[in-house]
Amino acid sequence: MLQCIFLLSDSGEVMLEKQLTGHRVDRSICEWFWDQILTQGDSLKLVPVIASPTHYLFQVVREGITFLACTQVEMPPLMAIEFLCRVADVLSNYLDGLNEDLIKDNFVIVYELLDEMIDNGVPLTTEANILREMIAPPNIVSKVLSVVTGNTSNVSNTLPGATASCVPWRKTDHKHATNEVYVDLVEEMDATINRDGNLVKCEIYGEVEVNSNLSGLPDLTLSFANPSILNDVRFHPCVRLRPWESNQILSFVPPDGLFKLMSYRVKKLKNTPIYVKPQFTSDSGTCHISVLVGIRNDPGKSIDSITVQFRLPPCVLSSDLSSNYGAVNVLADKTCSWTIGRMPKDKAPNMSGTLALETGIERLHVFPTFQVGFRIMGVALSGLKIDKLDLKNLPFRPHKGFRALTKGGEFQVRS
Repeated sequence: MLQCIFLLSDSGEVMLEKQLTGHRVDRSICEWFWDQILTQGDSLKLVPVIASPTHYLFQVVREGITFLACTQVEMPPLMAIEFLCRVADVLSNYLDGLNEDLIKDNFVIVYELLDEMIDNGVPLTTEANILREMIAPPNIVSKVLSVVTGNTSNVSNTLPGATASCVPWRKTDHKHATNEVYVDLVEEMDATINRDGNLVKCEIYGEVEVNSNLSGLPDLTLSFANPSILNDVRFHPCVRLRPWESNQILSFVPPDGLFKLMSYRVKKLKNTPIYVKPQFTSDSGTCHISVLVGIRNDPGKSIDSITVQFRLPPCVLSSDLSSNYGAVNVLADKTCSWTIGRMPKDKAPNMSGTLALETGIERLHVFPTFQVGFRIMGVALSGLKIDKLDLKNLPFRPHKGFRALTKGGEFQVRS
């Protein structure tokens, strides 16, 4: 079981401490953890489980906030990591975002949520829809009333009926004027391209998001045309595992509203939708740069929200950069951001210019890595296709809708 949860800012400050059992965990464990971060660098933030001299530590980092859980007893590490992910998701859902100021402004609600989500170190209620019935989300009216009446509690006096049912993520008496359900495939492409332009790695991380506004207790079945391409699948608790294991079919009773039904990976893709070709030539303390962006594999839909970012090497004193399409900005920390937007049809966007090097340096020896962002509406680049969506136990025929979106994730081009 978990014994304590800490929320740390990106500077190591303890923003929140929640003791979960009778055994109190001293805050000095946070100082030890942060000393390790400073000593070993940010690479330690990628390690989910850390063994300290006195405790096992589990960490999840979201938007610069570290969710740190501690225990002294043996327990399944994935349970602790999954619970911290659920806490981060619920807080982001409640507070409409996740940052240091939002948490400090809503201390009471954060503590109330943790009280309901975990009991004596054991995860309890983690479904956002049920928690919203227990604890009212923050708003202007509730804050004014708490000041006037002196009552800061947002906890409901009645227990949601769904907590005692076989589907605790959904109320049994939901009623909607218009029955409708929408399924979205949201994918991120992670790719690494070496300096020769060869594709080193390319894979998709995707999520199936469902927005359900259905009356009663509906039973849904979602099937894919090509489920064999999916790897590392993770499901919402509403998904029945046996139909998936036998026939790769998602059978579930959905929560009400928007939720993530499943996540997946598609590995070893062979193509990317766009290319970025950087070129550097240096001579006599000056470096000439040229970056060309174009379509490599036409997805059949327009590519928009294209951005190219990179950090100038430390030896660069000044830069003079311009582009034939979009806007180029160089920040004080030497981060260069080229915003292209939608890919034009009549020409290939090109950024060029010169970099002035420090005195005594004739040629550029350290070359930047380019981070590329983009968005393609209406296409799932993994090739995943939805076959059909069947609905049962509904009073009348609902409306169904399907969409797809692919955007750039960790898309890197080395120069």
